Amino acid sequence: MKLWGISLVFIDLCYLWHVQAEFFTSIGQMTDLIYRERDLVQSLKEYVREEEERLSKIKRWADQVDEVTSMSTADPDGYLGHPVNAYKLVKRLNTDWLALENLVLLDSSKGFIANLTIQRELFPSEEDETGAAKALMRLQDTYKLDPDIIAKGKLPGSKYISSLSADDCFGMGKIAYGDADYYHTVLWMQEALKLLDEGEEATVDKVEVLDYLSYTVFQLGDLHRAVELTRRLLALDSTHERAGSNLRYFEKLLEKELAEEKLNKTLGTETSRTNPGVYERPLDYLPERETYEALCRGEGVRMTPRRQKRLYCRYQDGNKNPLLVFNPAKEEDEWDSPRIVRYHEVLSDDEMEKIRELAKPRLARATVRDPKTGVLIFASYRVSQSAWLEEYDDPVVARVNHRMQAITGLTADTAELLQVANYGMGGQYEPHFDFSRRPFDSNLKSDGNRLATFLNYKEEPDVFKRLGTGNRIATFLNYMSDVQAGGATVFPDFGAAIYPKKGTAVFWYNLFRSGEGDYRTRHAACPVLVGNKWGKLIYTNTEHTHKGEKKKKIPGWVIH
Repeated sequence: MKLWGISLVFIDLCYLWHVQAEFFTSIGQMTDLIYRERDLVQSLKEYVREEEERLSKIKRWADQVDEVTSMSTADPDGYLGHPVNAYKLVKRLNTDWLALENLVLLDSSKGFIANLTIQRELFPSEEDETGAAKALMRLQDTYKLDPDIIAKGKLPGSKYISSLSADDCFGMGKIAYGDADYYHTVLWMQEALKLLDEGEEATVDKVEVLDYLSYTVFQLGDLHRAVELTRRLLALDSTHERAGSNLRYFEKLLEKELAEEKLNKTLGTETSRTNPGVYERPLDYLPERETYEALCRGEGVRMTPRRQKRLYCRYQDGNKNPLLVFNPAKEEDEWDSPRIVRYHEVLSDDEMEKIRELAKPRLARATVRDPKTGVLIFASYRVSQSAWLEEYDDPVVARVNHRMQAITGLTADTAELLQVANYGMGGQYEPHFDFSRRPFDSNLKSDGNRLATFLNYKEEPDVFKRLGTGNRIATFLNYMSDVQAGGATVFPDFGAAIYPKKGTAVFWYNLFRSGEGDYRTRHAACPVLVGNKWGKLIYTNTEHTHKGEKKKKIPGWVIH
């Protein structure tokens, strides 16, 4: 059977050659070739048109990105200080460049594709794009920004304006939807729909946006609006099966709800219904969320005139410390109780630049300790990268350590390594303690509220004992950059907000003289709204070594 099949193919080919070879013998036959050639020319012209359109798209893309890169490379820190720019860079590299790659797969030289393939290994991942989107949502919540303000990119303190497209907003909504975060899904789908209604051209269409939006408002319990949006979707696409099924289901539930409302009204037990289109942000795991975020916005700071009068500025020579006798530290009170002070001109520009240079190649995602397992993990409530520097890395590290020792009067012998932190998009560290909490701390017994807070975080093992250091006596926090908006260090317990100022350092004690933790020092690093925040921390620990062992300086388990 196989040989017979091959023979048939051979016969067909011979016949084809025979028929084609007869064309030159008949003008009548050749007229068919004229029309065939005409069809080929039309096909070729269509191919050229498509190629020109393809190349035109590529050229427009290249021109747009070239304009962006010219701006961004001229001032990388300033450009990325705007969170919308940072989000769009991650999205562009993770998503848009892949679409372009598919568009130019017919590149004859293969040079661009080869280069892009290599570069893609270093591009942001899907996780990066998701994280960047969530960072924008975090800024939106903390600073009470409407999606419209973020989409237009008009943020305080930024010299750049970078807007989000309808496709960008739709992408934000999809990421929130993937986490069953219906609150943010609605906000960003509404923004995408608004931009489409204004006539913006986009890849996504209104039907797709309405599909997500109608179902999401239903999940939030807004049946009236779910019906309204689904009807609008079906007006645009009457064949949409899921929308048709949803509408019948929504209408049945709405009829039931209206009947119950009518009955309740008759019985005099009318219940209040939430306003359609108005949705509340859900509560989460952080009990002091409102207080913490209000302080980040500069609201609720408890700096009274009476307290202000107790704050002073002074020169401080560290009890005639040789390092400070001729160049005393400039000390300013930031808060009276617990006492927080700021030291001015602690680091020079050259020192800060050198420390950033040493830290940058070592930066890694900052971790927190799981209170149950004791294992270091990544957490959504801590968004930054950190690096640890030792004195032998560079003379500047030893110089900074000695200066801290001279200013504070605390020994650097039991201090942890110098830690450098850099905060990313919406970079933050939610309320936490710098010291290790111990069970039945007598400081908690007199204060029910603090006891409740303490119990909420359960008992912690003495992690510093395992590390060979004592608990953290104090925190010395250097600011190595100015931040245009956001990024304050706040203390929710007593309502203080300390703002970053390049070259300065703030200092406070984490422990009382008894060695018990001062729970008032629970603090947070607010999300950076605009800017690039660099910080340097030194934790001074109590001496805790076993007999006969040398004192150790080990990176702390609980990282700021």
